[in-house]
Amino acid sequence: MFVAKKVYTFEEFEAFINLPENSERLFELINGEIVEKVPTQEHGVIAVNISTDFKIYSRQNNFGRVAVEVLHRAPNDNYNGRQPDISFYVDVTQPVGKKGPLSHMPDLAVEIQSPSDSIKKLREKADYLLANGTRMVWLVYPSKQLVEVVTPDDVEFYTMGDTISGAPVLPDFTTTVQSIFEG
Repeated sequence: MFVAKKVYTFEEFEAFINLPENSERLFELINGEIVEKVPTQEHGVIAVNISTDFKIYSRQNNFGRVAVEVLHRAPNDNYNGRQPDISFYVDVTQPVGKKGPLSHMPDLAVEIQSPSDSIKKLREKADYLLANGTRMVWLVYPSKQLVEVVTPDDVEFYTMGDTISGAPVLPDFTTTVQSIFEG
């Protein structure tokens, strides 16, 4: 017997993630489906490497704000709540969100592939973020030591030995693929 999955609204999702038993867990709402994020240690090391580079850049240039695991909800979308691994915001005139999802997407988002994530799933997330205001998405593939940089107009691939630029979103920012995967 086939049982259809329930489609959750964002309000139902918020009630779910606010349950006491979910307080230490990470979830996203993807097209009405609640999906748990279960990062590995490798995932965490890569996230720290990239977010540290972003934070150093932000401080040195007095430019932008970097955050990890922030929930975003596009206006008028009642079936998605997306949580990039790393978010960079150029406009810091808005106060830091203290409760609930942000109603705007980051300017640059980074998504690191977990063992359970398919390439298709990551690319769909990048497409969603770009369609809703994100200007650049980095898709990081640990098993391949590869970074895919996606913008509305282009896709570029970077491997070990390459340097990645954050331009035009992060002027003068660069990092190496090697530094992303340093353990």
